[in-house]
Amino acid sequence: MQDVLSLVAALRRPPMLVQAARFGLDAYRRPAHLARLLGAAGPLPGPGAAIVHLLELEAALDQRRRERAADYRAARHVAILVAIMGEARDLRACTVAADQTKASGIESFLRAT
Repeated sequence: MQDVLSLVAALRRPPMLVQAARFGLDAYRRPAHLARLLGAAGPLPGPGAAIVHLLELEAALDQRRRERAADYRAARHVAILVAIMGEARDLRACTVAADQTKASGIESFLRAT
């Protein structure tokens, strides 16, 4: 999943879009927002798969922005950027938690008891 995080880190977007997305990050609620953005009726994908799908949607929106298309909506672009940031945050948290569990030796302790 580190490759997905490096894709997110490599994104370069106008500062105003990024700043707006950062303001919305605290209000990001995965079940409601991700389902709406992905149009998912069933179970939601994991953070890595969600990021890949969101990056595809964001690339299409960014292309429309660059073309100055009449149907481009900055609000949707910001919502997708918020979701990308939220999913990346969740993925990093999962990765750190897994690393800490391995480093602390909890697994060995639980097997021994």
